[in-house]
Amino acid sequence: MRYVIVGFGVAGIAAIEAIRSVDKENEIVLVGDDPNGFYSRPGLAYFLTGELHDKALYPRTANDFKRLRFNTIRGRVTRIVREKQELEIEGKPPLMYDRLLLAVGAQAMPLEVPGANLDGVLKLDHLEDAKKILKYARRGKTAVVVGGGITALELVEGFVARGVKVHYLLRGDRYWSNVLDEQESRIVEHRLEEEDVALHYHAEVTEVIGRNGRVHGIRLLDGKVLKCDLVAYAIGIRARTELAKQSGLAIDRGILVNEYLQTNDPIIFAAGDVAQAYDPLTKRSILDSLWGPARQQGYTAGLNMAGKKTAYIKSAPFNVTRLAGLTTTIIGTVGRGKDDDLVGIARGDSETWRHLPEAIVAQTGFEVNRLRLLVGEKKLLGAIVMGDQKLSFPLEKIVSGNVDISPIREKLLAPNARVGDIVADFWSNYQTTAVKK
Repeated sequence: MRYVIVGFGVAGIAAIEAIRSVDKENEIVLVGDDPNGFYSRPGLAYFLTGELHDKALYPRTANDFKRLRFNTIRGRVTRIVREKQELEIEGKPPLMYDRLLLAVGAQAMPLEVPGANLDGVLKLDHLEDAKKILKYARRGKTAVVVGGGITALELVEGFVARGVKVHYLLRGDRYWSNVLDEQESRIVEHRLEEEDVALHYHAEVTEVIGRNGRVHGIRLLDGKVLKCDLVAYAIGIRARTELAKQSGLAIDRGILVNEYLQTNDPIIFAAGDVAQAYDPLTKRSILDSLWGPARQQGYTAGLNMAGKKTAYIKSAPFNVTRLAGLTTTIIGTVGRGKDDDLVGIARGDSETWRHLPEAIVAQTGFEVNRLRLLVGEKKLLGAIVMGDQKLSFPLEKIVSGNVDISPIREKLLAPNARVGDIVADFWSNYQTTAVKK
């Protein structure tokens, strides 16, 4: 038996861990073409700002990998030959598989305007991109950043930390409007303005203007020209479905898999950003680009590959991020269901965030300490915690555990309710009751 995993990301590594928890003997081969191997994608934001050295991006040691006993082939897979159960790898002999996992991730959607290929147009897809951004930031004076989600903000903050003047273009009338509410967007925008970031609303690039092959400025939809040395974009990501499509696997926006992470070929699995995973609870197939679900999907796929049948039950999306220097936790469903700021799905995002069921909003806080809850009939459907994070853990447990919040529902919805205190008291009582049981 030979397990083959394509992709150096967290889903692939988690799959190896799962396989080894069941099967100690059979061969595992990891194939990938990222020269940097496995590193923390969420850590790139802190690498850009200088808070993390590149060595700190590697959460595993050589000894960790040695214990998992797998072989690595560095190369680009060009074709899956399903009838022979083989992979064709550029410059390498064919590789036979008995079980195959596609964990090839997603890639940044391109900026498709004239001049997008000029020297100084940048994206943040992987570690090599981050290194390139830092190199260019050393000689750049002014950058334009395009995009509406977490990655675009990482670019903004990276440039600010390196002393580059930033123009930030927003397609709509506020930041990340399909996930944040207006007050949350304004908090982020205000903090950016305090860092001397110039915000441009309803702004779209129609052309990157060049001089001698390098970026010299951009032209906006309204005809206005902004001078700049650098243009960085994060306008969404697209699952890398080319291999799956070429081999006749079922795809939609990602590779379609069942609750066991199997494709329509039962010995081929998919996990992570590339997988459009079926959720038996909502009966929908959704895309996630969060680290946690990618790891969970990879681990579940590995168990199934090794013969331990395990359904992937999607937990409530949970992401701790930093928005304009403000620690922000996003749990469950919080958005408005519309997709006007992002094309497709962005890195560090979940479609569940935007799938808004019937819910009433309870909110509290001001400026940098803010709590918003989405209250259903009997349970909390989602929460955003900005600033003080004391309630993040309890809220994640309440949302993911579908805890009955009927006893406090009316209190939460009362005018001027101290929502944070109500949640804290409820959690304390809930824990006490659970221990007694």
